[in-house]
Amino acid sequence: MTNLIVELSKFAFIILIALYSLLSFSAFKKRGAGEINYVWRLQNLLMFFIHLLAYVVMYLQKGEIKLLIFYLFQLFLLQAVVVMTQVIYPQINRLVLNNMCLLLAVGFIMLTRLSYDRAVRQFQIAAAALILAMVIPVLIRKCGFLKKLPWVYGIAGLLLLAAVAVFGESSYGAKLSLKIGSFALQPSEFVKITFVFFVAARLSKSTAFKDVVLTTIMAASHVLVLVFSRDLGGALLFFVTYLVMLYVAAKKPLYFISGLGAGCVAAYVGYHLFSHVRVRVMAWSDPFQYIDKEGYQITQSLFAIGTGGWFGTGLYQGEPSKIPVVVEDFIFSAIAEEFGGAFSICLILICVSCFMMFVNIAMQIKNDFYKYTALGLGTLYGFQVFLTIGGAIKFIPSTGVTLPLISSGGSSIVVTIAMFAIIQGMYLLKEDEELRIEKERKRNAKAKAKKARALKAEKAKERS
Repeated sequence: MTNLIVELSKFAFIILIALYSLLSFSAFKKRGAGEINYVWRLQNLLMFFIHLLAYVVMYLQKGEIKLLIFYLFQLFLLQAVVVMTQVIYPQINRLVLNNMCLLLAVGFIMLTRLSYDRAVRQFQIAAAALILAMVIPVLIRKCGFLKKLPWVYGIAGLLLLAAVAVFGESSYGAKLSLKIGSFALQPSEFVKITFVFFVAARLSKSTAFKDVVLTTIMAASHVLVLVFSRDLGGALLFFVTYLVMLYVAAKKPLYFISGLGAGCVAAYVGYHLFSHVRVRVMAWSDPFQYIDKEGYQITQSLFAIGTGGWFGTGLYQGEPSKIPVVVEDFIFSAIAEEFGGAFSICLILICVSCFMMFVNIAMQIKNDFYKYTALGLGTLYGFQVFLTIGGAIKFIPSTGVTLPLISSGGSSIVVTIAMFAIIQGMYLLKEDEELRIEKERKRNAKAKAKKARALKAEKAKERS
């Protein structure tokens, strides 16, 4: 009976997430308030069934009551976040909120399957981050001075990265974290936010050549320190984010082309300077030739994806633990193996809908600082998803970055939740702008109508 339920659940998961992803893109169509609220409620219901079904299947397989207890804690947290956010911020963007909760749920499911202890730790950190994130939208909404502190963001971020370069602990050839007691902190994750705030504040103030040069020097300093720490995945994220923000703000193709040229030169130099970069490129170019050593990780990832096929092997029916660092860098491969290629494609589409909504919010905001901030955070998110999944499927060399909200990683999940909350704050600002414009339009219309009535009355008086 258990085997039958596991087999049927594979198709149920695909149907449920396919419907969810379809609704994610339907949110971009113009609809009435009642219809759009129905879409959000239906998304929440689909997320509930995916989450519940996964833990029922895992319980049937393992027979451990702690799985059901853990599920109930997750259910309470996710539903509380959905309800409380809507109560505190009625105008919140529901697509961003729903997608964040679904991605968190998928992460909890897969981490529970791979490592129960890691899943519990991830849940605890996520719960604390979600509680703190509740105040971020109102801070964004009320703190108008944020755009006046560009050098504070820039210098603070640079100092944090420099501290890692000097005192950080090495992991897989790169200095990534600072150890504080029993806790390991990855400052580059937090610097993502200060970096975007710095660039947005500078570019919103001026895009004159002199100011662009100064901004570029500070941005390049961040990238160079990351390169010095051998965190090349982080360096690439920062570089691409700055390039996109600069191009959108300055609207000069020459800046973009020059940046791409500089990036190509830097990649060539990095390949010859760093041995672990050469190893990753070698493993990417022909992993099966080096299957016993350098190519072992990527070949195991490809074997897992191939084994899963379109419909997956089912929870606890695959062997994703054979992939090195699976809970961090290659969790997408584990999902593809046990949930299937169809499920994984839908998951990618949900991430794409997040990115599209971030860019959509950015393009509708009138204030340049908030516009560039939303665009920068959206670029960071979208490009990080691309790097993680691209590395797992051998589309690009592995860069060692996590899949946002899904992979294990305390600093990563805290910062990603904060980024989603900041985007929500930007969305509320957009709504405030639209409300002010609408009020101004109505006020002008009333004044115009009043003036017309007065003029009409005056003419009538003259005729009499």
